[in-house]
Amino acid sequence: MMWSMIDADEIIPSHDEPFRSVLIFGPPGSGKGTQGKFLSSAGNHFHLSSGDIFRGLSPESSAGKIFHKYASRGHLLPDEITVKIWHHFVHGLISTNRYFPKEQLLLLDGIPRTKSQAEHLDTFLKVEKIILLESKDPEVFIQRLLRRGMIERRADDKDRDVLKTRMEVYEKETKEVLEHYPKNIVVRFDADQKPLEVLRDILVDLSDLLS
Repeated sequence: MMWSMIDADEIIPSHDEPFRSVLIFGPPGSGKGTQGKFLSSAGNHFHLSSGDIFRGLSPESSAGKIFHKYASRGHLLPDEITVKIWHHFVHGLISTNRYFPKEQLLLLDGIPRTKSQAEHLDTFLKVEKIILLESKDPEVFIQRLLRRGMIERRADDKDRDVLKTRMEVYEKETKEVLEHYPKNIVVRFDADQKPLEVLRDILVDLSDLLS
């Protein structure tokens, strides 16, 4: 009898409002994942990389089966399905008390990748700022990736031509995504600097939001 009197929301928190969020954009090698982790630790916000979501999918789950069906054929997930999996994952974080949307900003890295994803995410996000990591010389990022490829033995970071293609794809996709959002929320940072120098600049410019 006592269990029937307990409200389910007391056990599994619900959240139907848009998530207050900061999007982090930058070409491969710009350090967006590093900055997301720094900002998460420094401000007690929640950093979520799209790579973490899809790497963590169980092959036996419904989402995992769909993902592996496309991946096994070398195809990308449709944008609508990508956002649905993302949304399901975020609610899992909430229900397991790892992310507290009323108290924390959601720092998103790697999503949205396309304008279509951005449109689908409009229902779920209140984007307050966009951190854009840039370089005057793309060769800086390519050199970083080549070094990472050697150190971590990552095959995808060892081929200069592949890296250049990834840069070009990023530039094309990101330009379309940024056009979807108001220009006044985009803040640009020089990612040629050392990671801690980039972090310093972000904290100075966005201290009111991140503190």
